[in-house]
Amino acid sequence: MTRRHAKRHPAPPRRRRGFTLIELLVAISILAIVAVLGWRGLDGIIRSRAALTAQMEQTRGLQLAFAQMQNDLEQLATTAQLHGRVNLQALDGRITLVRTSLAENEPSRLQVVSYRLRDGVLVRRESAATRDLVQLSALWQAALGDADPAASVALQSGVDSLTMRIWQNNGWQSAANANQSAPPPSPLLTSIVTGPTGLEVSLRLAGQNASLIKVFLLGAV
Repeated sequence: MTRRHAKRHPAPPRRRRGFTLIELLVAISILAIVAVLGWRGLDGIIRSRAALTAQMEQTRGLQLAFAQMQNDLEQLATTAQLHGRVNLQALDGRITLVRTSLAENEPSRLQVVSYRLRDGVLVRRESAATRDLVQLSALWQAALGDADPAASVALQSGVDSLTMRIWQNNGWQSAANANQSAPPPSPLLTSIVTGPTGLEVSLRLAGQNASLIKVFLLGAV
């Protein structure tokens, strides 16, 4: 009797189960939400960095402006050097002063320096140096009338206001009310005639509620 072997047929391959349309839509929605949240976080970081960089630039510009003012005011000419002429005029939005100019191997000379706030930009201008007081008077009047031909240098932009107070007679006075002139000194009074000894400068930047204040000694050198 012959044993017949039953022929075995291979089992059909298992059908692989894929993602359904709903599962794909859910996955895409989750990825979209994660992408939006990540983009918002990155955008916030970029904006914060840009604002911080702009603020640092403004701070640096103000530091340089105040450093230049300090250098000019430390070299403020005395009324005795000017034979009784005004050496400083500080009004809201503008400062005009006469400073001593020192150059190597040259005698000291005088020059008029002016600071102005124009269209939100703080600019500085200095005249040619001279030893002639008559010429100095002409340069002073030209600076007051903004007719000085010298080129101005921009120190800081985005400035809303520039205000001053002067330390005189043992107290702070508004620059508009302070006595900024001195009488012509006589030979007996030349050594004791003095003007203001301090100047407070307040700069307020656009968008800022508080002003940045710096106090300068006049003629410290």
